[in-house]
Amino acid sequence: MTKKEALAKLRKLIGKNLRELAEQYNVTVFKNGKPNKGWAGHTLEIYLGLGLNSVQAPNGEYWELKSFPFKYAADCKTLKPKETFAITMINSEQVASTDFYDSHLWAKLKSLILCGRLFVDKEESSSKLLSVDSLDFEDDKKLIKIIEEDYNIVRNTIINKGFDHLTGKMGTFIQPRTKGPGHGSTSRAFYARTSFIKEVLDL
Repeated sequence: MTKKEALAKLRKLIGKNLRELAEQYNVTVFKNGKPNKGWAGHTLEIYLGLGLNSVQAPNGEYWELKSFPFKYAADCKTLKPKETFAITMINSEQVASTDFYDSHLWAKLKSLILCGRLFVDKEESSSKLLSVDSLDFEDDKKLIKIIEEDYNIVRNTIINKGFDHLTGKMGTFIQPRTKGPGHGSTSRAFYARTSFIKEVLDL
């Protein structure tokens, strides 16, 4: 299944209750009283007839599915993503020597299909699929340009000041943040801010 085919099929589910679909597919939403964070994504993968969240289509194209819970803000009108997400780890040598369009960050971003769902309550009693989209080189030129600038801020900081000078304050849509166990972790990853998720899904 190509990314284009997956997008078309997933969009047919917009407005549908994913919790009902999860039950239909016997997807575990809670285990031992704790939520299974990946239940919605797993449900969508089964709907598509896939076993893994990273797929190689017959034409050699790789794509990956990511689902994000959205909740209403205090005004009860504005939707906002509940969380950020790690896109790919930052390898300082690789980033320093690689232009944006040859980077792991860009390869990963252009492979993603983003699915936004409504988070209603901790019991996940209902969860409507709100939007399905991906980065489009033609439609999202301004957004991609800003992401390229975010990447170059990280790249230039590594080249001119060093890896240790990266901070989570950098970047408009993409930020470098520590990733790994414990507060003393020195490994960093490119994270998508909630504003990026909202922008791509147009919510």
